[in-house]
Amino acid sequence: MSVRTESSAAHRAGFACFVGRPNAGKSTLTNALVGTKVAITSNRPQTTRHTVRGIVHRPEAQLVLVDTPGLHKPRTLLGERLNDVVRTTWSEVDVIGFCLPADQKLGPGDRYIAAELAGIKKTPKVAIVTKTDLVDSKALAAQLIAIDQLGKELGIEWAEIIPVSAVGDTQVALLADLLVPMLPESPPLYPEGDLTDEPEQVMVAELIREAALEGVRDELPHSIAVVVEEMLPRQDRPADKPLLDVHANVYIERPSQKGIIIGPKGKRLKEVGSKSRKHIEALLGTPVFLDLHVKVAKDWQRDPKQLRKLGF
Repeated sequence: MSVRTESSAAHRAGFACFVGRPNAGKSTLTNALVGTKVAITSNRPQTTRHTVRGIVHRPEAQLVLVDTPGLHKPRTLLGERLNDVVRTTWSEVDVIGFCLPADQKLGPGDRYIAAELAGIKKTPKVAIVTKTDLVDSKALAAQLIAIDQLGKELGIEWAEIIPVSAVGDTQVALLADLLVPMLPESPPLYPEGDLTDEPEQVMVAELIREAALEGVRDELPHSIAVVVEEMLPRQDRPADKPLLDVHANVYIERPSQKGIIIGPKGKRLKEVGSKSRKHIEALLGTPVFLDLHVKVAKDWQRDPKQLRKLGF
């Protein structure tokens, strides 16, 4: 006869989101917690445009991470839509992690977000000091004190303040330990093997976009959008040698940007193709033939019709 012991406590499952100004380390942290690459990471602000969910599976809990775009003062229609996405997400999660890089003093961007957070009363908020591998213990202590102070000024009671380094894998598991008790009791929300519920086509588009940004961040930071038109298994292939055909368009805003993406004699686009293909094959677990085309969608960031067509 088995006796129900304390260790078989109720299973918890719920949603956490990481917020913070652009480039605060949110996507890198999501990837470190999930243990695989689900959110695209780049040292360019504003690369996450989709709510990518990473799922952390544990025997006693399931933590679903919702990665929102960075909240910022909007300058374009795209910027306004992104901010609306952020606020909606905040009001629907079980816990909010506010990411603040250890190597940068708190600035107006952090205050802007903290003031918004102060307005969301019921949701527990955890201050996460990211990139601790970049500073010494004295600088880290100063940052922890500053964050505590910021909470007091705005009337935010931090449920926890925790320093982490996703790159050095420092305290990442501890962060998950702290977030889990804040989730409601619930059976798992997703099947065991799932790492994200983002449709595969969107994730593939993000991987292509990340590769396309790699060498041209300074020239075209935000003017690249990628749409995967179709993903189809190649017909007449033997079962042990499948091939997936992926057809995707890389959209830029002006004809003059085409040459930057394609590069001399198409060299740049070839690199984008081979780099993203490796990541796509790792994600989908199958060999891929990637067909990439560069197209101009004039001023798409400011045009509501084009934004809709490109999935925003």
